[in-house]
Amino acid sequence: MTLDALILNSEVDWDTFDSDEYRNHNYQTVRDDDGQIVRLIRNFFAKAGVEHGRGIDVGPGANLYPALAMLPFCRRLDLREFSASNVKWLNQQIDEFDQNWDAFWSIYRQRDAYTRITDPRVRLRRISVVEQASVFDLPEGRWDLGTMFFVACSISTDMTEFKNAVHSFVRCLRRNAPFAAAFMSQSRGYWVGDTWFPAVPIGSADVKECLQAIAKDVHIEEIETRSPLRDDHHGMIVATGRAAG
Repeated sequence: MTLDALILNSEVDWDTFDSDEYRNHNYQTVRDDDGQIVRLIRNFFAKAGVEHGRGIDVGPGANLYPALAMLPFCRRLDLREFSASNVKWLNQQIDEFDQNWDAFWSIYRQRDAYTRITDPRVRLRRISVVEQASVFDLPEGRWDLGTMFFVACSISTDMTEFKNAVHSFVRCLRRNAPFAAAFMSQSRGYWVGDTWFPAVPIGSADVKECLQAIAKDVHIEEIETRSPLRDDHHGMIVATGRAAG
């Protein structure tokens, strides 16, 4: 595997993505870095002022905690995912999500906005719609709040595709809509089981530059961990802000 080779999103067979393997490796428990992120986006959305909105999680893959962050603020929650295997996994989880997500929800429930939801499983099932779609094909100006976690940096090795994915995500939101996006820092690819998937090495400066023309009130946080997932793990980056419109 040549780490510096140009690999476009369209050249990867995303339907081979092993959703259960990815979930088991990354989210079986709440890691310290994910715990930091959950608290950050929980506090951000709790103060964002959205009620009964239409939310979107772009590229959720096998990760439910970004969608759970938006539950109290949505009348409808769209999960747009490109991989057929992940779409199948998401539909199963929406029907009745696994117990590992309860630990993430317990962190959300430390804010009053989340305690109003007595049963997050019922709420997620009632308002969520899973659709197979590409990040590059999102309609503009449709959603009132949104998340996109570990997508733009992890779909190819091409910096242009990274920027296009971020722009497509922010532009799908209505003017002034709050968003949270997360990225792996300096990743050059990742294994899911026996299959390698591409990534583009980006840092906080790249995220800031990418967002400055299309977003406002942007705050970028670097998330560190003492227990890295991989040998080449360089931390995570979380950006919160609002669509400039």
